[in-house]
Amino acid sequence: MHENNVEYLKYLKRTYERIMDELDVGLHVVNKDGKTILYNKKMMEMEFMKSEDVLDKDLLEVFMFKKGQQSTLLRALEAGEETKNEKQTYFNNKGKEVTTVNNTFPIIEKTEIQGAVEIARDITKIERLVRENIKRKKVSKFTFENIIGKSSAIQEVIESAKRATRTSSYVLIVGETGTGKELFAQGIHYESNRASRPFISQNCAALPDNLIESLLFGTKRGAFTGAADHAGLFQQAEGGTLLLDEINSLNIHLQAKLLRVLQEKKVKRIGDTKETSVDVRIIAHINEDPIDAIANKHLRKDLYYRLGVVTLFIPPLRERKEDISLLAQHFILKYNKLFQMDVQKISEDVLQLFLSYEWPGNVRELEHVIEAAMNIMGDEEERIERYHLPMQYRAKWEAREEVEEKDPLFKMKAFQTLSLKDQMKSFERYCIVHALRENNFKISKTAHVLGLSRQSLQYRMKRLNIEKE
Repeated sequence: MHENNVEYLKYLKRTYERIMDELDVGLHVVNKDGKTILYNKKMMEMEFMKSEDVLDKDLLEVFMFKKGQQSTLLRALEAGEETKNEKQTYFNNKGKEVTTVNNTFPIIEKTEIQGAVEIARDITKIERLVRENIKRKKVSKFTFENIIGKSSAIQEVIESAKRATRTSSYVLIVGETGTGKELFAQGIHYESNRASRPFISQNCAALPDNLIESLLFGTKRGAFTGAADHAGLFQQAEGGTLLLDEINSLNIHLQAKLLRVLQEKKVKRIGDTKETSVDVRIIAHINEDPIDAIANKHLRKDLYYRLGVVTLFIPPLRERKEDISLLAQHFILKYNKLFQMDVQKISEDVLQLFLSYEWPGNVRELEHVIEAAMNIMGDEEERIERYHLPMQYRAKWEAREEVEEKDPLFKMKAFQTLSLKDQMKSFERYCIVHALRENNFKISKTAHVLGLSRQSLQYRMKRLNIEKE
């Protein structure tokens, strides 16, 4: 009977612990000495802690509170104070901020406080999002500081764009989809003397011809059924900048009307007889080579010459691959804030995959890959690995690697847009990784095969961020 009682107590303990861990709220119990005696799985997740970090330890040895604030759990223990739905912000033993809403009460037996219980709900992410939203401006305003890249290709364009801020000449920005043309347009506007005036953007491919015409030039009451007096974008942008995206999608007839407005700096609303003078700087985007656009009758030659007083050619990402690492880190920081994550970087393996890819969608495609990978990652993971990447990209890169195994020079061809120094570094890394894999990552044997000393191989592995698999 005694043995049965012991087994039953063990069964009750296991059941009790299982129930505690299945609760969707944090549970933290301290004894009368302030030491933790119960700490469930949900609380560990909320406070980014392990049970051994907390159990049997004094509360103030593990957690830190802001000056002038006290733990609701200690208030219950020391003063017998019960709290309901009280928000509390504190820090774990690694200095990580935690915000919870707590229900706390003392455990009282025979009029004496024997301990205290805290039931907590996690609002850490919500609290951070609220703070980020307060910081974030209602309208995003980009300057040249927001353009990420140290490559000579992108820096040269930035310098040309900065020089364009000194005048009010029209600007034509040429670049493939996803290269960041609007960043340059906003940079020119917000660093010019028009910065305090409106910046209005309109995609010429987004609306049918009749709507885009009335939107650009405005309408007069009675011009057509239902027409009202309405100022067009030219008048709305008075004194500022009007960005016309995908100008090559605009109907040739409308391009002629647009050219007339640009030359005379006067606009006439649809259905009106009088013209109104406008002071607007036009910046236009085009996603194909202007010469091809003219040849294909997507762009009037005279409009091109009028718009292209200043022409900026934004390089595609494949022509500035040395910026990929910087851009990837920038997007990781961006989505860390949005998703309330703490991802630190991409792995060296992923970086090499990124460098070998041509990026037809340019910077925008890279951002989407980073965002997709971070959606797959777990909360505690800090590095984007190959298996986090979207399936379609993994399939492409794995097929590519099969070709590389047969033809090592194929990898060099993929890096031909990089500087000679970076190409040599990439190929050196490929040779060392290949040799290490062939020799099961045995350093001495690999060094012998490569004709290097052991120390020289270890130095190169460190310099090239090669880790043992």
